[in-house]
Amino acid sequence: MEHLVSTTNGVRLSFLLALLADAGIEAVVFDANISALEAGIGVFPRRIMLPAERLLAAKTLLEDAGEFFDD
Repeated sequence: MEHLVSTTNGVRLSFLLALLADAGIEAVVFDANISALEAGIGVFPRRIMLPAERLLAAKTLLEDAGEFFDD
């Protein structure tokens, strides 16, 4: 699994996952459980991870959408 982006913004996380799913790219969210333990204050970023062979396609997709950055 390769790291694509990290975010503390739950809305942006959902948007990115929707973009990837629409393109047929399966992604997994890492660190979602630690975010739940922190009482939802958004201190710990959640990471979007995906298979290495889909990384270039995912980066291109997010760059075209202007969403390829960590926040």
